[in-house]
Amino acid sequence: MAQHDDKRQYRKIKRDVKRAGTHRRRQYLKRDLRKNPEEAAHAEFDYGDTSSASMNGNDQDATRKRGENEAE
Repeated sequence: MAQHDDKRQYRKIKRDVKRAGTHRRRQYLKRDLRKNPEEAAHAEFDYGDTSSASMNGNDQDATRKRGENEAE
């Protein structure tokens, strides 16, 4: 059971981080649209500490791994 709890916890943390990043991104884009409407379409956002990229694959277990033949 502990393995399933860890997996569930990883997924919850990742969801929370993704929500925080999305909220920050939306607020940033709204502010940028107000300040500089001409360039707002080309704005880029840096997620910084709200990036969930480092959490990818943390919840992998044997049921999700592909065989060597299927990976090709």
